[in-house]
Amino acid sequence: MGLLSLLFQEPLLFFVLVGALVFTLSVHESAHAWVGDLLGDSTARRMGRLTLNPLAHLDPIGFLMILLVGFGYAKPVPYNPYNLKYPRWGPALIAAAGPLSNLIFGSVCAILYGFIEPNLGGENLLVLTFWFLGHINFALMIFNLIPLPPLDGSKALLAALAGPQHERARILIETQGPTILLALILVDLLLNMGVFSWISRLSDALFRLLS
Repeated sequence: MGLLSLLFQEPLLFFVLVGALVFTLSVHESAHAWVGDLLGDSTARRMGRLTLNPLAHLDPIGFLMILLVGFGYAKPVPYNPYNLKYPRWGPALIAAAGPLSNLIFGSVCAILYGFIEPNLGGENLLVLTFWFLGHINFALMIFNLIPLPPLDGSKALLAALAGPQHERARILIETQGPTILLALILVDLLLNMGVFSWISRLSDALFRLLS
């Protein structure tokens, strides 16, 4: 049953993997919070989200999903668009901060992995930690660039469609996007059709390139 089966087979590996997932989500969400604060909105600061502490970002159901299916989510970072310095592109900049933070963090982990793996070996716990962190960060970055709400990629698309001539397309994306995304996830989980298998292949290629 998801990661829980790993707990009984390889408990140390289980805690490394869960820790990598949780910390990656915390990096992602705290980046949203920091950029929102820099752009003039103090909502995230007042709610204690300007931190890497996972307790500030974890969602109970999202964390349970991580344990059960190896795929979950954190609490979204709130912001008030009316407080932002750039009303049109501010939300897109806040959204972009999450994937960008994962790109930077994943790149650092891949580079460190490349340095230490030849000396310590692939079974070393530190080496495995960098391997997991790198792949998870790249995968989260790529997944969030999908232009469907509530993923980060949708914010740039909606900003580009801000004109009145795109109102119908914008409404369609905002209202139907979450349903489409949820349907794709359920199909992938229940029928094992590999809908998102391209994400793992791309993240692995990026990790190999940098390590």
